[in-house]
Amino acid sequence: MSQSNHLNLVEQLTREVVERHAAKVDEEGRFPEESIAEFQKSGLAGLLSAKEVGGMGQGPRAGVEVIERLARACGSTAMVATMHYSGAMVIEKYGDESTRRAIAEGKHLSTLAFSETGSRSAFWVPIGTATKAGDKVKLNAKKSFVTSASRATAYVWASKPLAAEGLSTLWLVPRDTAGLKVQGTFDGLGLRGNDSAPVTGADVTIPAASMLGPDGGGFDIMLNVVLPFFNIFTGATAVGIMEAGTTATAGHAAATKFEYDGSRICDLPTVRNYIARMRCKTDSARTLLFDTVAAMETQRPDTVLRVLQSKANAGESATEVLDLGMRVCGGAAYRGDVGVERMFRDARAGTVMAPTTDQLYDFIGKAVCGMDVF
Repeated sequence: MSQSNHLNLVEQLTREVVERHAAKVDEEGRFPEESIAEFQKSGLAGLLSAKEVGGMGQGPRAGVEVIERLARACGSTAMVATMHYSGAMVIEKYGDESTRRAIAEGKHLSTLAFSETGSRSAFWVPIGTATKAGDKVKLNAKKSFVTSASRATAYVWASKPLAAEGLSTLWLVPRDTAGLKVQGTFDGLGLRGNDSAPVTGADVTIPAASMLGPDGGGFDIMLNVVLPFFNIFTGATAVGIMEAGTTATAGHAAATKFEYDGSRICDLPTVRNYIARMRCKTDSARTLLFDTVAAMETQRPDTVLRVLQSKANAGESATEVLDLGMRVCGGAAYRGDVGVERMFRDARAGTVMAPTTDQLYDFIGKAVCGMDVF
């Protein structure tokens, strides 16, 4: 499979399916069924899976390219794919071969079940427990938000360690396991189709072999596997939303005229200034994001810093860019047909999604000051 094939696949998927359903997904607050079904059928669900299990064997660069393109059309679809890839990377490294093959074949949609009501955005410190029950394990927890909560095949679930020292242990928990309950549906400001909901687990019994990685090793996996991919993919979602917002805003400004004199909105220097700022912020965020990818690929010494910066910068830039888009488009921006207000709402998720922008700035500050980041 050629390295550019994923670009052709995501372009076709986005144009033929995702773009057609994006507005309704947002309007109705429904899971992007059609888009995710085709995402899985296309082979893109196995983008990061090893070739030996039937995947494409691609790395972070391809993942960022796919997520960004999806996000230009539908932020909810991009976020579902982001969580799938984040969970799939853990399973690819620590899961059994049959599950890895199912992901590669598009038969398994993954997600993360980390954040809890008792630890909020400090997802790396779960309150939920794991207890031994013969050759089984019982899990109890109140997860605050799980993307694709009612649609994922299984959750990558964090708990306190079973017996070892450490902050957490990770498990593969099928969504249909007895004792799991999805609490309601998502009705949020943005990313309205991402099916994010609280999930409770009451004596959820799974085989002890469902452990992903070593007991007590969850934090290391979160730090070294999940965080880098989650941050760059969330950053890619923000960049895709910025790109779409900048393009839509410029298009509206160029096409809309003042009837009294025939001039266009973009003939106003102030408007062009705003659009220029949108373009600069979008391109800057994309440049930093791909520099982060390059750092990951070459294991540069500044990789951790770049990983932290990529999400913080993209998330904050996205809110600024779409604020400008709303300003340029004026009253028309509040209409759904212009499309900017959906992007405006979707853009806001990145700053409050753990690790939040404020948490990331704290981590970045520690890194810059030579302190122990974590």
